[in-house]
Amino acid sequence: MGDSILLLGESGVGKTHYGAQLLRRLIKGDCRLRMDGQATNLESFEAALESLSEGKAADHTATSTYVDSVWPVSHENGTSGQLIWPEYGGEQIRSMIDSRRVSSAWRNRVQNTNGWMLMIRLQQTQLGDDILSRPLSDLGKANLENPVHQISDQARLIELLQMLIHIKNMSYPGQSGKPQLAVLLTCWDELGFDGTPSDALRDRLPMFWAYLSSNWRSPCIMGLSALGRPLNPHTSDNDYSSRGPEYFGFVVTPDGAHSPDLTLPIHLLLDGQSQQRVA
Repeated sequence: MGDSILLLGESGVGKTHYGAQLLRRLIKGDCRLRMDGQATNLESFEAALESLSEGKAADHTATSTYVDSVWPVSHENGTSGQLIWPEYGGEQIRSMIDSRRVSSAWRNRVQNTNGWMLMIRLQQTQLGDDILSRPLSDLGKANLENPVHQISDQARLIELLQMLIHIKNMSYPGQSGKPQLAVLLTCWDELGFDGTPSDALRDRLPMFWAYLSSNWRSPCIMGLSALGRPLNPHTSDNDYSSRGPEYFGFVVTPDGAHSPDLTLPIHLLLDGQSQQRVA
């Protein structure tokens, strides 16, 4: 079956938009990767493809949606693998973290893949209170509202990866290891950040960035703008529809350069898996 990659992301990070745009690129075949065989279960992307062709944003994926789409991909240099693109409501990931329970379907996905792609939208993350945002002098003050305690987004992301790593290692008793990991910072065009993706992640989520750096030798951190510009789900962008969605969207490479090749993150993950086997 070759190498396989699993996509991970909570609600609102842009999984469906990236999936639809990536699917167009793979079928067109003018990027680093191309479709190499028959893809399965593409019905869940039909509505998104149609919306983008009309210059509109796609609708939010229903929470109950749970479909695995498997895309065989290859590179001209012979690198090949399959991308397991689960189309699902991102609330499933949030529920997994909150309940600390992983369904059998998700366990199978995790155990049968050796590369993970985690999508994060920095604009919708929030830092928890710490000694800088809430000085020690405030700790002694009574809190009359007594709000419900919630863990920070950084802790949630770390918890997610730790859960998945534990499940992954359960399939190989006596061995400990981590899959190849790529982090995609989505909606980059809305972020307004001039540095590299690693700089953006370290600036916005410093604890999560430290966790990645200490647990992966060289995590691939990239920026992504799947659409290239914001779209409205109800109003058509005439320029977008007339030129075609395939001419929009870009990736920000680890060194900060922009590339129109939306298949680049997949290519780098597959290439990293090949190098890991050789090593």
